[in-house]
Amino acid sequence: MRGLFAWALEEDHVKTDPTKGVKLFKGENEAVGFHTWTEEEVTRFQGRWPSGTRERLALDLLLFTGLRRGDVVRLGRQHVRDGLISIRTEKQAGEGEIHLPMLDVLANTISKSVTGDLTFLTTARGTAFVKESFGNWFRSACKSAGVPGSAHGLRKAGATRAAENGATDRQLMALFGWSTGKMAHHYTHAADTKRLARDAVELLRPARKQNEKRPHLKPGAGRKAKLSKKAGA
Repeated sequence: MRGLFAWALEEDHVKTDPTKGVKLFKGENEAVGFHTWTEEEVTRFQGRWPSGTRERLALDLLLFTGLRRGDVVRLGRQHVRDGLISIRTEKQAGEGEIHLPMLDVLANTISKSVTGDLTFLTTARGTAFVKESFGNWFRSACKSAGVPGSAHGLRKAGATRAAENGATDRQLMALFGWSTGKMAHHYTHAADTKRLARDAVELLRPARKQNEKRPHLKPGAGRKAKLSKKAGA
C-alpha cells in the first residue's frame, strides 16, 4: 500500500498519503524468524530421505550451497565448471555472480540422483520447479520426516554451521551473497558468544582455597631434620 500511494501522489491521483505514519504490523514470523534447523533435525531428515531421493537432493543443495529456494530451483549443470558453482542470484540481479566450491558430499548426492537437463531439481513430471510450489513440496517432505524445518531454515542452518566452524563476516558475505555485514555479523556474533560461554563455564566452579594443593609435611618431619643436624655436629 505504501508503494501504491507513493506512486499515486507522484502522479497526482491523490492529494495525501493515508499510509503515512502507519506502523508496520509485526507478525509472529518477523518476531521469531524462520526456524533454524538443528543438526539433529538434519540427521532425522537424512534418515527418512536417503541419497537418491529428490528430497535428499533438495536438502543437500540447500544446505551445502546456502542458496535461497528461488535460486536452488534454477541451479543446474550449466552453473558448474571445474568444481565451482557460479550463479547470479535473484537478489543480486545486476550485482554480479556468487561463486561457491562444489563440496564432495554435494557432488556425490547429485551423482546418485535423477536430475533434469537444465535444473538439478525437478518435479515428479520431470519439469522445473516454481519456487513457491517447491517450498510447499519441501515442507511436506519435512513433515514426513518429522522435522519442523523449511527451505529458508536450511540457509540459516548453513550460516550457523559456517560461523561455528570459524567463518568470518567477509567469508559469510561471499558465501551467502550478502552485500553488507549486518546478517553475517549476526551469525558470527552468535557463534562467538557460544564459544566464549563454553570456554568460560569452568569459571562458574567454586574457587579453590589457596592452600588446597600445597604439599603437606609428614608428622615430625621438621623435628627429625633438626635431630639429624645435631647428630652430625
